[in-house]
Amino acid sequence: MADLHLEPLSAATVVAANSLTLKPGQEQYAVPISHAEAEQTIDPEAAWPRVVLEDGEVVGFIKGSFDPHESRPEFRCCIWSINVAATAQGHGVGRFAVHGLADEARSRGFTRLTVIWERGDAGPEDFFLHVGFRPEGETRFGEVIGALDL
Repeated sequence: MADLHLEPLSAATVVAANSLTLKPGQEQYAVPISHAEAEQTIDPEAAWPRVVLEDGEVVGFIKGSFDPHESRPEFRCCIWSINVAATAQGHGVGRFAVHGLADEARSRGFTRLTVIWERGDAGPEDFFLHVGFRPEGETRFGEVIGALDL
């Protein structure tokens, strides 16, 4: 098994994180409409950006948000974005990133982690269901709100 670890996004890793190449068709699911709309009101201090390194190479990125005062429950403790390089998909990178974010959420006293995704053939739904999220509602744009009890 590969050596995976999380580290904070930094000047040394930001270019690699922004250059991750997804599988064809996945790009359209990278930013749900609800996130694009909410981005202006989310507290940037609540962000938790991390890269996933596999044997020293950036192969994934996850950004969470932790804001217990956020008025919208789906954004209080959530996965804001997650990307795994096409060549690293299937290696456990995404699961590792989600578990790392879940551990951080627990350490901050949260008991529920959410994520928003759009359904579609190349979309992330199968991944989120596989790691334990369960659909619990929809956004006003028809995207799925998934939750994982911590």
